[in-house]
Amino acid sequence: MIIGFSGGVEEIGSLSIVAESNETRILFDYGLTPSKPPKFPRKVKPSDALFLTHSHLDHIGMAPWVCGEYGARVYGTRLTLETALILLMDTIKIAKIEGYTLPYDQFDVRRFKDSFNYIEYGQTIRVGPFSVTAYDAGHIPGSTMYMFNDGSGTDILFTGDINTVDTRLQTGVTAPECDVLIMESTYSGRPHPDREKVESNFLRKIEEILERGGKVIIPAFAVGRTQEVIQIISPLRSEKWLHGMGTRVSKLYLENPRFLRDPKSLNRALRSIRFVKNPGHRAQARNAPIVVTTSGMLDGGPVLDYIENRRKDTRSGILLTGYQVDDTNGRMLMETGSIEIAGVIEKVDCEVVHFDFSAHAGHDQLTRFAQETGAAKVILVHGDDRTPLADAISTFTEVLVPSTDDTYEV
Repeated sequence: MIIGFSGGVEEIGSLSIVAESNETRILFDYGLTPSKPPKFPRKVKPSDALFLTHSHLDHIGMAPWVCGEYGARVYGTRLTLETALILLMDTIKIAKIEGYTLPYDQFDVRRFKDSFNYIEYGQTIRVGPFSVTAYDAGHIPGSTMYMFNDGSGTDILFTGDINTVDTRLQTGVTAPECDVLIMESTYSGRPHPDREKVESNFLRKIEEILERGGKVIIPAFAVGRTQEVIQIISPLRSEKWLHGMGTRVSKLYLENPRFLRDPKSLNRALRSIRFVKNPGHRAQARNAPIVVTTSGMLDGGPVLDYIENRRKDTRSGILLTGYQVDDTNGRMLMETGSIEIAGVIEKVDCEVVHFDFSAHAGHDQLTRFAQETGAAKVILVHGDDRTPLADAISTFTEVLVPSTDDTYEV
């Protein structure tokens, strides 16, 4: 079997792993990097199947191209694939608004939908000589890691994005045994702070902003982060609004409760919040104490309207809840205190605070996960600085740190 890479090896984005054996080729993820403009992985050769780990754009953003070009079958959990449809159609809409060119269109997305094959955790799929088994990845609801082999007796585990600690939405996962581990390294060298302390500090900051007469804007990824944030803030008695794609995704989550750690908690939290459904609601939300809205990296969506409305108010605050990729508005805001709105760079006088609500395993958890798999070889991908993690793992097993052009025979 030959393992190769089409993207997402030396960066956090555009992830794609290729496995080839006996003239059968399968892909694991095929994403884009959500920068401005988006960056894409290398185009792959004709492929028989595409296994998706979860619905974030850096893992699924180029999936329609594979379906439109080759008619590849697509595998993933029901929640992953149905959520992916929402994000992909939104990506096409944003590209038209921003003037970006995508290598696929809505017809390719329809073909992507027609190619769906739903899988369950523990289920094994056969594609030519390959057998591929799905495991819960603990990252976001419906996320999956895949154990695969081509009949040679070597079990390879591709993690996608994983989390080993409990969150409001997910139970952290344990490591299955494997021979070769292909693992994400997003938080190489960066341990996470204690989750309970992060939540406590987050709530304390919201109360501080409200007490001084400001408003709170909480940009959040529609998939996973919005639902977690809503659960965290649900005990607050202040008026709360939700605006954007997170509403649709939340409904989809409740329709698939088996993927949630506590669906009743999410349902209760959603009942405590008001939803922006029309211009009148938007006007009310602008003046509400708290609004949770997309996009999480501030590169589009209703969040820009709320920031424009409040950006000169030093009493108000923008609380970032997710990783901000390079070349995004969110990263610009963190580094310069400014943001691009309608093509103009604007100074933001609001307080800006970032909270580490990551759904990824941190450095220490990744190291422990690799050790617990018992893998004789670990291949690190999906990280912009893999050296600290490679150094830690090399104390107990062999580590490979590939570039996009590398291939391995296993």
